[in-house]
Amino acid sequence: MEINGLDYNTQREPLMMPEYGREIQKMVNYAVSLSNKRDRQTCAETIVKLMGTKVPQLRENSDCERMLWDHLYLMSHKQLDIEWPYDVAEAEKILTKPQPMKLPSHNGGVHLRHYGRLMEKLFARLKEMPEGPERDALVGMTANQMKRDLSTWGHGSADDERVAADLERLTDGRIRLDLNTFRFDKIYPTDGNDMQKRKRRK
Repeated sequence: MEINGLDYNTQREPLMMPEYGREIQKMVNYAVSLSNKRDRQTCAETIVKLMGTKVPQLRENSDCERMLWDHLYLMSHKQLDIEWPYDVAEAEKILTKPQPMKLPSHNGGVHLRHYGRLMEKLFARLKEMPEGPERDALVGMTANQMKRDLSTWGHGSADDERVAADLERLTDGRIRLDLNTFRFDKIYPTDGNDMQKRKRRK
């Protein structure tokens, strides 16, 4: 629905740099339209000063002034014919986006999010360790951490049988937890509401 007299941003030309606002963009467009180069130069210098007040955090950058002129160059769509105080040939690099980071490959490892990458490394370590007190101690630490993870992320299901079954499966049958003799640490479930209440008290 269109209403006469109302001008919506969605109907306007998209801004090259929204952080400076539409009024600054209009000033840049006006500067480009000026026929006299001296007037364009004066107008550009004034615009750069105003741009600095619009984005004050840029002042923390040691190259602040150069960045403002680069931004002006881009906002003018490279049409502003003036004596640039800096080389603006590399200004377009500002608009380039970094390549997305690749997620770490699981290489056939664990895909259970509630255990996570660190637990994957423990499972791999247990598979190659010889029997003995050192492996027994690591088995105990791993099993207890698994139960904590299940209690936190496993939708409330953290029974001993599930931990034992997962541990055996994820170590390719190398580790079998004897639930008749193994004793888990006491798990105290955390209540999200309690955590929020504690934060509010602080």
